[in-house]
Amino acid sequence: MGPAEPQAAAEREHGLLGLLADARGHGFVGRTAELSAFADSLAGASLARVHLVHGPGGIGKSTLLDAFARLAVAKGHRPVYLDAKDVECTGTAVAAAIAARSARAGYGPEEGPDVLLLDSFELLAPLDRWVREDLLAARPRTSVTVVAGRELPSTAWRLDPGWRRLARIHGLTELDAAQSADLLARLGVAPSDRAGIVRVGRGHPLVLAMLAEARGGSEFPVELADAPDVVAQVCRLLVDDVPDAAHRAGLATCAHATRMTADLLRTTVGSRAEEVWNWLESRPYVRRGAVGLFVHDVVREVFEAEFAQRSPDAYVALHVAVRRYFLGRLKDPGEPHPDRAAAELLFLHRRGPLSEMMATLREGGLLPVARAGPEDRTGILTLIEEAEGPQAAALAGRYIAEQPGCLYRARSDDGVEAFAMQVYLPTGGSLDVDDPIAAAVLALVEERAPLRPGERVNVNRFAGSSRGYQRDPTVFLVNGVSCVLEWGQRPAAWTFIITSEPEQYGAYFEYLGMTRMLELSPPSPVVGPQPPLFVGYGWDRRRFPVPALFELMARRELSGEQGPPPPEMLRPAPLSQAAFAAAVRAALLEIGRPDRLAGSPLLGSALVPLEATNRVTALTAALSQGIAALDDERRGSEHRRVLERTYLKSAPSQEVAAQVLGLPFSTYRRHLAQALGRLVEVLWAVEIGERPRPAGH
Repeated sequence: MGPAEPQAAAEREHGLLGLLADARGHGFVGRTAELSAFADSLAGASLARVHLVHGPGGIGKSTLLDAFARLAVAKGHRPVYLDAKDVECTGTAVAAAIAARSARAGYGPEEGPDVLLLDSFELLAPLDRWVREDLLAARPRTSVTVVAGRELPSTAWRLDPGWRRLARIHGLTELDAAQSADLLARLGVAPSDRAGIVRVGRGHPLVLAMLAEARGGSEFPVELADAPDVVAQVCRLLVDDVPDAAHRAGLATCAHATRMTADLLRTTVGSRAEEVWNWLESRPYVRRGAVGLFVHDVVREVFEAEFAQRSPDAYVALHVAVRRYFLGRLKDPGEPHPDRAAAELLFLHRRGPLSEMMATLREGGLLPVARAGPEDRTGILTLIEEAEGPQAAALAGRYIAEQPGCLYRARSDDGVEAFAMQVYLPTGGSLDVDDPIAAAVLALVEERAPLRPGERVNVNRFAGSSRGYQRDPTVFLVNGVSCVLEWGQRPAAWTFIITSEPEQYGAYFEYLGMTRMLELSPPSPVVGPQPPLFVGYGWDRRRFPVPALFELMARRELSGEQGPPPPEMLRPAPLSQAAFAAAVRAALLEIGRPDRLAGSPLLGSALVPLEATNRVTALTAALSQGIAALDDERRGSEHRRVLERTYLKSAPSQEVAAQVLGLPFSTYRRHLAQALGRLVEVLWAVEIGERPRPAGH
């Protein structure tokens, strides 16, 4: 057999189903840097005598060794190939196998091969020191050795000053789009079919080859999950070394989150988190980023698809656990990086209409999103002026001056890449009139469901990037993160998002349950043949609160369902402040009568959590906790005592309540009126989102 043939036979024997061997038979794609380095070693133009190749399963290590063998033969060498799968993990067995293959290649009994190709080196990890100090040290001075395995070479290779000079490390990564298409062409895939396979295969040679073979003339799947047979085979080949359930749960967590931190891992694997973390960090398909661990894209998609197919209930449970963790981080006032939690929540949308854009963002690396500083503002205003005109830029500048914290941006070393501006209306000033979009938003709200005292409207007023303005995917990242942060942390009665690209973003806003409500011409002349149409999507947050939105997203993230929220998730029309106050007073009179409270309009208010199973009980608790919360205020204990004695401790009459409290009746009545007024104020602040629902005291 030729030098490449034993390799192909070994691959078939060990379960690669002939796919990778077929790909090699049709040709070799890419890896020019590795081939050039190997050629320099053969020619003596480089000090490198050993090439250490590493990468995850199916990335093309064996294919590269096959190409090395062909190059060596072309240069007059007789390469010897050994797959560690074919030998026992002992120095004696490895040495004997090399000797046998050397004899077969025509070398004498005392003569070592001038080119040795050692594959699947991860199986010989216990022999690492023997390979360095005995096997390779005894090789001819001009020989070239290639060692290929899944694991990164041990630190001994990198710390030893000798091997640092004589060894080169090559970490194999994915093929680019052109190389992927070239590989598919060599596998006989028609030109019209290549783009879809390139997109789904994400540059992974084994996956590309398997998808090409699995296509079989049928319609190509949009996602790997749509090809379950391919997923199952690829998963077995790529992720074949998971020790137990805890490690599998850790891998699932790492695959599900964009970046997995040790804190997140502890929520899914508990006390074994450190052990699982160390194992994950050593996997060739797991990488360490600036924040946490992440899985190679194709491995993530394959493992997730296989997990969802194999155990759908467990997959949903993991999704819920990861989501709950990041929601908790978002709501934690001590969280130093809420933008990361917001981004993670954004990327949990597996089936949303913009899933491809999310995948693009994930693969390109996530820029941190933060509030813009003074140094960012001039550049952002310039972007607005170039895209929307000078009047729009002037309006944006006025918003920044009045609401300095309204700007968010994603920044790279080159400067601001994208921005979003979150403003609140009414401003109480001339912007409410001077900005035609603000005026239109306020007029619509007044017509549909007017603001109540203390309420505001949140408007995602401007957004764009340095590339393509609103068409660039980075805008979606900044817009999405800023929206999640604002919605989750600041109260508002309404939310609107203004876009000049409704065709690109409209489906996503409808997926969020928002409605197209406004259409306006630009506020100032814009350069270009077709001025943009500004469209506003909005929703009444009093009827569909943010917790309900997050709950709806939890349902839709894995299904991709669109359209308005279901009626059962909507609250009744909001009460006016006067109606709310009257309802509180009426409910206090019936607080011991659940049958009477069942008709209270407060059951549809923010006093009752959306998730409450018994709404009457929840309302009773809210009223009682509101009274108890008065204790924390100046003179609050007096207010609490008079309300408790009057409504919670069942005094037969106000006269009796006054006697028990030791107060003249006129004083009691005055204290009761003051206490009721203050309680209504506290509960109204809960209703409009200015303070959290009182906790139990």
